Amino acid sequence: MDLKEKLLSSFLAFEQKIDVNSDLHDVRTEALKVFENKGFPTKKEEAWKYTSLNAVLNNDFAVLPSNEIPVEWKDVKQYFLNNVDTYKLVFINGVFSSHLSSTTHDGLDVCLMSSALTKPKYKMIIDAYFNKIADKKDSLTNLNTAYAAEGAFINIPKSTVVAKPIEILYFTTGTVANFIQPRNLIIIGENSHVQILERHQSLTDAPMFTNSVTEIFGQKRAIVDYYKLQNDKLTANLVDNTFISQKQESRVSVHTFSFGGNVTRNNLNFYQQGERIDSTLKGITIIGEKQHVDHYTLVNHEQPNCESHQNYKGIFDDRATGVFNGKIYVDKIAQKTDAFQQNNNILLTDKATLNTKPQLEIFADDVKCSHGCTIGQLDESAMFYMQQRGIPQKEARALLMYAFTDEVISSVKIPDLKLKLQKLISLKLGVNIGFDI
Repeated sequence: MDLKEKLLSSFLAFEQKIDVNSDLHDVRTEALKVFENKGFPTKKEEAWKYTSLNAVLNNDFAVLPSNEIPVEWKDVKQYFLNNVDTYKLVFINGVFSSHLSSTTHDGLDVCLMSSALTKPKYKMIIDAYFNKIADKKDSLTNLNTAYAAEGAFINIPKSTVVAKPIEILYFTTGTVANFIQPRNLIIIGENSHVQILERHQSLTDAPMFTNSVTEIFGQKRAIVDYYKLQNDKLTANLVDNTFISQKQESRVSVHTFSFGGNVTRNNLNFYQQGERIDSTLKGITIIGEKQHVDHYTLVNHEQPNCESHQNYKGIFDDRATGVFNGKIYVDKIAQKTDAFQQNNNILLTDKATLNTKPQLEIFADDVKCSHGCTIGQLDESAMFYMQQRGIPQKEARALLMYAFTDEVISSVKIPDLKLKLQKLISLKLGVNIGFDI
């Protein structure tokens, strides 16, 4: 039985395990039908032209989360922000870990998706927001909707500045190959501000596949700083679908740091549904061996007087493969749009591969839009200059590559996260650059 057949045949058993209302049953069933008709994406689809899941799908994945496997704090503390107090939502193989988590209902909700989906007090919120901006045509998004049971539920009321960052951590462990499907729903009220870090981390060499969906709603004048940190083992695979709805004068930024894993696909979709909105998409990819990272972005400018800024940097070593497919869509009424998209990449070997496709689709005439991409190697003259001044070749290469990424790192607004990223980049580049970490 292949993975698709296993998922279709396990759906009834899944619903029998959870407490679900009839309305959500209908949503799940309809979503499963879409997945049944479409199946897993293939390279025949234009959006997946350069990314294949065939080798990943050959694994014999378990599709229903088992009971939590005990994980001790000492085993995972390195993956948390250490020098700042945070709210924490921790999941082990898709199951909530209460002893590693720190939730709250004091003035805001930082809690479980399972509670929001089943408790009557959250019904109005679920009816208003759940599955409202997720792509109804995408097969993996629909599969996640059908199996949505657990994940992060964050609801921040209006005029609230969240005092500390929120961490969402998904750990996979054990000897069984698991297919995990987290579902996150995040609502940020008017005039509110929050910082969120999401991380998917494999603790095992067993093959893992995470199919994640996150819906984020930024209301009027909301400010959201969202960070994704991906530094998995070579047996871990991740498809991350994130959908963001922005209302008038909101500011949402998403930073994606992809440093590890086997196959990683990041689908990031922004929908601007008001005027004077600012959307920021930034990312750094540093991979080697036969790793594969694919960034697929969309910014949909639906209203006038809005901005979007995209800046993705990639460093590819060995036989690594990178993909960047970014699209800016400007509706005919979205006059005065200011949209910028840039993708710059360094290939360290002649066997590394990059496919990049920046796109503009513009139906308004009074706009300022630009896009561009570069693919190159390290500047030999700069390398020679640094070596002439006593810097060894390895350190000179690392310094040049770090300088290449610094434009993105410098925009990180959580100091402890910035230090952690500097350390990770230093390790990925194979030298101790000398940061105070």
